[in-house]
Parts: sequence; C-alpha cells; structure tokens
Amino acid sequence: MARPPRIPNKLPWDYPTIYFITICTKERFKILDNPLCWTTCMTVFPRLTRWSLFAALAMPDHVHFLATPYQRDESPKNFSRWFKRWFNDILHPPWDWQDGSFDHLLRSRESAQQKWEYIRHNPVRAGLVSRPEDWPYQTGFNAHTKQEPG
Repeated sequence: MARPPRIPNKLPWDYPTIYFITICTKERFKILDNPLCWTTCMTVFPRLTRWSLFAALAMPDHVHFLATPYQRDESPKNFSRWFKRWFNDILHPPWDWQDGSFDHLLRSRESAQQKWEYIRHNPVRAGLVSRPEDWPYQTGFNAHTKQEPG
C-alpha cells in the first residue's frame, strides 16, 4: 500500500518544529524493555546529529521520541531510518523493525511537555509500573520540575 505524501511544515517560522515520532518492532514483537536495548538506544541518540532529541521512552514493542530537526524541513522518515540502522549496527537484533514510523508535527496549541506527560504515562496505562518515574527506559524532560529543555 502506498504511503500518503508528506505534508509540508507550514508552521509559522518563529514556531519550533517538534515531532512526536513512534518506531515499532515488526509484528509488535515485545523485546525493547530491557537494559541491553535501552543502552543501545542511548548509544544511538547522540548519532542523530541532524536532530535535537528532547525525550525518548521505550515500551516493550515501540519507542516514542520528541525531537526537533536542526533543519526545519528534515524528514522524520530520515530520523526513523537512521535510528533503526544504527540500532541494528550496534545490537544486530534477531528481530526486525516495522517498516516506516508514525510521526506527528506538534501544532501551535500543543505543548511538547503535555505530549511528554502522555508518553511517560504509557507504562502506567499498560500496567508495567504504578508510577511513570519508575519506568527505567526513558530519558528527557525532567518529570519532577516539569521544565522543557532550553
């Protein structure tokens, strides 16, 4: 099935371009919630040099990101492609990533902090922990001060 064409970023030039990106394992294979996969993620994050990563959280079968490209028109498709490639180069997993990724450009009324609050409650909603701060596979916004990165 053909993917829909990319919608251009039509946000005002003075508004930050922040994407909510989700990358899933093929057939939603539950393998990402462990120290080895998380360490691999943390090793890959600094390699994504065309992006500023605000926050990330790994669930058993997918990883959520809040990221902004340094070049406004950089495609989240490239973010996904490079993340998967470098993850695979490091770990050589016996499983595959799902083709493509899900991305959502945060609009002017949406707050990155609000989206992060939604993301970090995923492990609670899934019954994996009772409090978001107990989930070990996350990095980014300081959950206690609720401050966005500068």
